Amino acid sequence: MSGIGHNGGPTMEPGYSWRRHSWTRAREALLPKLPIEVVRRRVARAAELGLDYRAYASFRAASGHDVVALLFSSNALRLLRTEMLPEDRAAHLGAIRGAGRLSLVHPPLRPEAVTALNPVIDTAARAPGLSVSWSATSQHLRGFLAAERLPGDRVVLIGDTPLEREWIAAGKLAGYIEADRYFRA
Repeated sequence: MSGIGHNGGPTMEPGYSWRRHSWTRAREALLPKLPIEVVRRRVARAAELGLDYRAYASFRAASGHDVVALLFSSNALRLLRTEMLPEDRAAHLGAIRGAGRLSLVHPPLRPEAVTALNPVIDTAARAPGLSVSWSATSQHLRGFLAAERLPGDRVVLIGDTPLEREWIAAGKLAGYIEADRYFRA
């Protein structure tokens, strides 16, 4: 008999080892078994995107699709007072293969200057403002992605602040990675 807070797992009563064995086998049956060639290709794809495999696999599993673009906030790119990328960030973006490299920049930065000075960024737009409503933020993000002909559930956001993390739900994006984690990989 299980009570409040019980996870429904095996009990410690007699016959525990058989129940544990059955529980483990049932759990393993739920997990997908991918051919080694598919796993290798996905590991290579994660590397092309500059993502660690665990993050890439979680985005792919959640959306059922490959990642087609990475969306960077100007904070994540360390574009704080200048529109020129730091060398380490530019090198990291330059190594991305087979995906769009987008940026949302906060004022006083200008999107057109960011893309002109940094050829590793495909396109940039103004980031949603701090005082903008949720629906306006959603419209802004979806409009930006629609203009680029990108489905939100195939775009991963790399950000640096809690406000930027909220853009995932507003734009219906595939997921979020903190800038330190992304640029460390």
